Amino acid sequence: MIDLHCHLLPGVDDGSANLDNSLKLATEAVNNGVEYALLTPHHMNGVYINHRVDVIRETAEFQKQLRAHSIHLTVFPGQEVRINGELLRALDQHDILFADEGDQYLMLEFPDDDVPAYTADMIYQLQQRGVIPVIVHPERNTKIMSHPDLIYDLLQKGCLSQITASSFVGTFGEKVEHFSQQLVKAGQCYIFASDAHNLPGRKYEMKEAFDKLQVEFGRELVEEFEDNAKAIINGDAVVPHEIRQVKVMRKKFWGLF
Repeated sequence: MIDLHCHLLPGVDDGSANLDNSLKLATEAVNNGVEYALLTPHHMNGVYINHRVDVIRETAEFQKQLRAHSIHLTVFPGQEVRINGELLRALDQHDILFADEGDQYLMLEFPDDDVPAYTADMIYQLQQRGVIPVIVHPERNTKIMSHPDLIYDLLQKGCLSQITASSFVGTFGEKVEHFSQQLVKAGQCYIFASDAHNLPGRKYEMKEAFDKLQVEFGRELVEEFEDNAKAIINGDAVVPHEIRQVKVMRKKFWGLF
């Protein structure tokens, strides 16, 4: 199993606070069946800056610690990049890490409650540079939840999407769980990832999510998600599939005036 989004690097963002916790998270990952993990600390989100060279160095150091503690997890340097007005400049300055060594798949984050007005133009600019944005955890974005065509339109334009395993199993509440199921059913999800932060609140639930996916949608979709994760980290093409729109049921209020 490959995890393309997690916050295991110690002390660099709101994920693991220290090495001990990082090693516990890595053990959780292995127990969930994860063998490979892309380490994606927050970058350019208004709070955290994790430069490319720093993440590469810290990932190598963390890999040494994993080996020293006999934790059989192979890790790769990455970033969870917040969409922002300086993103193209950061690309030009070679300060952005991708999910693959070919600099093709970018793990792209939106603010929790918004999809900026310049998003469509930014996506276009990225795609002109050969970049395929992978939109991370759209199921937890409140604006997308109320306007699901926002993510549908981006997927139609060639973006990919990643749903958090914990969202799919209900850790973030029934609304997020239901919306996750809707996105999966509509073909608007390409991979699961842990987005693991600190124990115990943001733990690994990859195995539980894939077990549930198999029960509700079948083994074929499980294999597709696994193949997609492998394709992304290897820089290979992700096989396209049909996507459908998600309808939002609006409540009707009746009253006497």
